[in-house]
Amino acid sequence: ADCRYTCHQECRSLIQLDCRRPGQCQSQLSPESTLVPACGQNVTQTVEEEKPEPPTIQEIKQKIEKYNAKVTNCLLMKLNEDGTYTGFIKVHLKLRRPVTVPAGIRPQSIYDALKEVNLAEMTDKRTSFYLPLDAIKQLHISSTTTVSEVIQGLLKKFMVVDNPQKFALFKEMRKDGQVLFQKLPLTEYPLYLRLLAGPDTDVLSFVLKENETGEVEWDAFSIPELQNFLMILDKEEKDKIQQVHRKYERFKQRLQQTLKEARGKPG
Repeated sequence: ADCRYTCHQECRSLIQLDCRRPGQCQSQLSPESTLVPACGQNVTQTVEEEKPEPPTIQEIKQKIEKYNAKVTNCLLMKLNEDGTYTGFIKVHLKLRRPVTVPAGIRPQSIYDALKEVNLAEMTDKRTSFYLPLDAIKQLHISSTTTVSEVIQGLLKKFMVVDNPQKFALFKEMRKDGQVLFQKLPLTEYPLYLRLLAGPDTDVLSFVLKENETGEVEWDAFSIPELQNFLMILDKEEKDKIQQVHRKYERFKQRLQQTLKEARGKPG
């Protein structure tokens, strides 16, 4: 009644308060107006978290000047009149699985890039190969470029025709001798993160990896890929069965040998 204490309904019997008026407070503990639904229920938050205000153009200008003062490779950021800005990010490709690309397609030329020619659409033939481990791709992007657009841009540059949902962009940070990875939401702006962290890639770098969500999005795979998965699983299953057979065959042989040696002996 006095402190307006709020608790879950199933926790009511467990609450003990050091009340100023124990007799009155215990009798009025957790009335219906102070009970909230159980933890497992979906509760609509009435108080929204305050989001930080977007930086002003003047603040962005100061951050860009500070950033450019630390740049040593001429990859500067440039502020536009409308408050947006452009710059460069480097993305490390750390893909453990092969990617799918068009078969028999020549490398993309400068003309193709300028005319935005999609070479992948020129053939239906596909092949798979592994991208070089830890390859690095440099991108010139805008402050309005999202993570989703960065992923799509990388796939287009390498002519990868796999579904973009198979991939995710991570930020890699080093702290206290440890390397930390954090998956970025598709709506995040990588260039703003680069601006805040500065140009030093030891402080922050971007990594493209497989999208390990815990739940495989099978719709993102083509029919041939799914058939390959089945073949691999079938082979692994047969190998596992053979291992179990060999294991118990050895047990059987040892038991038979032990029985043979025990014959004729007392006991």
